[in-house]
Amino acid sequence: MPLIPAEAHLINTEPCAAPPRHVAIIMDGNGRWAAARHLPRVAGHREGARAVRRTIEAAMRQKIDWLTIYAFSSENWRRPAGEVLDLTGLLRQYLRTEIAELGSNGVRMRFIGDRDRFDEGIQKDLAKAEADTAGNKRLNLTVALSYGARAEILAAARGMADAVAAGKLARSDLTEETFGRFLSTDGIPDPDLIIRTSGEQRLSNFLLWQAAYAELVFLDVLWPDFDAQHFAAALAAFAGRERRFGARPA
Repeated sequence: MPLIPAEAHLINTEPCAAPPRHVAIIMDGNGRWAAARHLPRVAGHREGARAVRRTIEAAMRQKIDWLTIYAFSSENWRRPAGEVLDLTGLLRQYLRTEIAELGSNGVRMRFIGDRDRFDEGIQKDLAKAEADTAGNKRLNLTVALSYGARAEILAAARGMADAVAAGKLARSDLTEETFGRFLSTDGIPDPDLIIRTSGEQRLSNFLLWQAAYAELVFLDVLWPDFDAQHFAAALAAFAGRERRFGARPA
């Protein structure tokens, strides 16, 4: 699949006429951004956090209803202990400095993934962010933390099996729709568009079930450099696609 080059972001950022309802983003390239500038990796992660803020603002301007960002994968725990400490420290700082402003701007926060792997303080901050923003409706922001799609699917399968064993579900009730209710994204529509930055072209264990009919856009830009114009370029690429969901065109 061809990449959208970094230069292609120099387009109008006016709201898209028919924006996707749900955009999901694999935020990739923090480390390479820092390495190219001879900076420590944590500098790339800090700049990536600023790109998150720009993206949330762009999503609201584009009237996107749902935005999901892949912030910390289950595989990220395998990184060197120092980098993991930097990442979790940035997460803690973000939760304690940004959530109030997000909430005041109408953003509802949700978190998916294995939050039990974080320390008790971060877990409390995640729960508080969700509770404090639960009534907001301008933008539904889902943050995937300690998240892996294979683990999510396995947990859903186990949950469904337990429900059948307990007599809460009949075997005949096992449908795709029923299965979706056991996923961490229950109540969240499947993404219409998945964006990945940094030039890589893979899903990396992100929303594998939910991405079945998502349009994929790959941008040749490192995440810390991502801005409203890159976001608009991805939406423009989405608008040019014909979505058939497996059916023949009319």
